[in-house]
Amino acid sequence: MAKGVSALQYVLDAARYPVQPVCVVHGDDLFLRRRSIALLRQQVLGADEGSFSFASFDGQRAQWADVLEELETAPMFGPARLVVVEDADQFVARYRTELEEYVARPSRTAVLVLDLQTFSAATRLYKAVAEKGLLIACKVESEAELRKWLIDWARHIHRLSLSHEAAETLLEMVEPELGLLDQELAKLALMAKTKTDITPELVGQLVSGGRAKTAFQMIELALDGNVREALVQLDRLLALGEQPIGVLAQISYVLRKYALATRIYLQAEAAGRRPDLGWVVDQAGLVNYREKDARQKAERRLRRLGRHRGLKLYEWLLQADLDLKGASSLQPRWILERLLVQVAAPAEAVIRR
Repeated sequence: MAKGVSALQYVLDAARYPVQPVCVVHGDDLFLRRRSIALLRQQVLGADEGSFSFASFDGQRAQWADVLEELETAPMFGPARLVVVEDADQFVARYRTELEEYVARPSRTAVLVLDLQTFSAATRLYKAVAEKGLLIACKVESEAELRKWLIDWARHIHRLSLSHEAAETLLEMVEPELGLLDQELAKLALMAKTKTDITPELVGQLVSGGRAKTAFQMIELALDGNVREALVQLDRLLALGEQPIGVLAQISYVLRKYALATRIYLQAEAAGRRPDLGWVVDQAGLVNYREKDARQKAERRLRRLGRHRGLKLYEWLLQADLDLKGASSLQPRWILERLLVQVAAPAEAVIRR
């Protein structure tokens, strides 16, 4: 029986976990999901990651017949093909029965990877993959787990000796988002004169966590309806030299989780359940365990946002991204200000299209 593994362990030593015919990478941490999929690709296709034996599908539009055809196609080079279905939550919902049947009798010359944000352990598909496949859980369960991973990741990937106290300092300065933490470790590796002992003082000098914290505070203020203070924080970020597209990336990181929470709630409601908001924010990865009353704050912000505006978040983020990349003649500052106002405005004040 194949065992599930935490992505925090998998990304440090993927070779310990043999690839199975069906692999599911699931969880709210995008950094861990992307890193895990990249490592699976290396394990299946080799160091050169041969593109002739690789296929990728968008889970929102993919058809099972097309995915199955790729899985049944003989590999051109090497022992196996790799087929990845990205953002596969809707794909799994549409083809759950077909996937259950496939897990029972998978191809011998192909590996199927499903990339999911949520994967309920109560489903037959989950239990089938747990028995015959490989489950990689991309979620951080505790601060202690994150701190240990941070020290190990610094040593194995960035060749940095990060002390326990330095790791604490880094976590205090930067939001507990693994992609941001990895970026800061990369900066430390480049800028530190010696990599043998990274001290808390050196972290304080070299890490630009202040800007990251300001960006997260800004969007939280907007979600609380305090648009005035949110705009003040935006001014500070831009005055510090932060690029508008970088500010949008940090805004998107938070708002996509609220959009996911909205979707999880509505899916549960459509299935005839009245989900607890605490469970919803946990599933969406909205709980920052370093912040006091984090779950209550996330629940309050989700209630204020409401289902209709929560469903619009993806649309607002896409429009802001397109506008910043040239689709609009508005100044970048105005594009970001408009997004903050949309998030902060009371439901009745939002202009509906």
